[in-house]
Amino acid sequence: MNKEATQKQPLYLILLLILAAEAVFILPFVLPRIFRTTYLESFSITQMEIGSCGSVYGIVALISYLFGGPLADRFRPNILMSVALIITGLGGIYLATYPSLYNLHVLYGFWGFTTIFLFWAAMIKATRIWGGTNKQGIAFGFLDGGRGLVAALFGSAGVLIFSFFITKDIELTSIAERRIAFKEVITYTSYAVIAVGIIVFFFLKLNIEKTESSEKAAKLITIENFKLVMKFKAVWLLMIIILCAYYGYKMTNLFSQYAEQVVLYNKIEAAKVGTYLLYMRPVIGVIIGLLADRTKASLWIIIGFLLMALTSLIFALGIISDSTPLLFIMSIGTMAIGVYSARVLYFATLEEAKIPLAVTGTAVGFISVVGYTPDIFTGLVNGYFLDKYNEVTGHQITFGIMFVFALIGFIASYKLYKHSKSSSI
Repeated sequence: MNKEATQKQPLYLILLLILAAEAVFILPFVLPRIFRTTYLESFSITQMEIGSCGSVYGIVALISYLFGGPLADRFRPNILMSVALIITGLGGIYLATYPSLYNLHVLYGFWGFTTIFLFWAAMIKATRIWGGTNKQGIAFGFLDGGRGLVAALFGSAGVLIFSFFITKDIELTSIAERRIAFKEVITYTSYAVIAVGIIVFFFLKLNIEKTESSEKAAKLITIENFKLVMKFKAVWLLMIIILCAYYGYKMTNLFSQYAEQVVLYNKIEAAKVGTYLLYMRPVIGVIIGLLADRTKASLWIIIGFLLMALTSLIFALGIISDSTPLLFIMSIGTMAIGVYSARVLYFATLEEAKIPLAVTGTAVGFISVVGYTPDIFTGLVNGYFLDKYNEVTGHQITFGIMFVFALIGFIASYKLYKHSKSSSI
């Protein structure tokens, strides 16, 4: 890695990166995850329809990954990230008006542009710069673990706001009353996201010393950068690893719904399940990040996929029900460890794979085009089976599909581990 990343970076910068990295995704992803059934009721939409909104997001994101990567190699992260946060928050203010299904699709497409084209690669590159040569594991461990804490805090605040505007027992409220309370959650969250964007613009200033080689690399024709990153075998393996790991992460959207529909929790208890799991991410992120810096990031990704495969199989077999609440808590806790372990570390392997820093944005964009396609199809697949079958059977099928992805991810991560021990690119 060149001088660009070897300068010492202040601790507060990673904390600000963490805050920004999750704040930008709170509106499109975290609120629907924590308030799953309330979200569906408030917008009068089905599982399939919310899945189709995610698909629109994913299609726009697919293009945005490709072109947003080179953009991150040309402009400073604080500029791109602050603009992304502010206009994402403005989209949230529009969301609070409860737009029609058509306009909801348009909004999710808009978010696909703001959160990915402007934000994603810039955030990954900024984290890699902060981590330097020897602390990639802890840098990405802090990032994803901290994101979990930020999401949990936003989620807890959301549940608190929702509870404050519900003036009687949740089971006695009407959909209209819950709709009013949820509107307040969306509004306050949107203002918070905009505020984070303003802070990022003024304070996220990384110590970057440009070298002649990095300047030349940044000015290379984009197609040349793509040709360069495509030479790395690790890039292709990372595509598969992120695809499978991200599919597992998308499945965590169903935990609150599973708690309500299968384990028979009430709406607030179910929302708390999703929130509590988010508090695991900071602990897992820091621990796994430290371990990865002492061994290899790819080794812990392998372990993560093993845990995902085991627990998704338990859900797929239908062993968990309302009579086994303890097994439910243990299983989702173990699955969260597996999902978050893989998610924490997949970009930490960029240094392990010896991919040049100057083309980090391009590499991240290229990898993400395939890696994050679950944004397009996971919601549709889950929505189809959950709408078509009863609540128990539908969840068994969706977790059975996750089991297959976990096995594929295990194989790809094992190959990456073996490849990283060799001297070839």
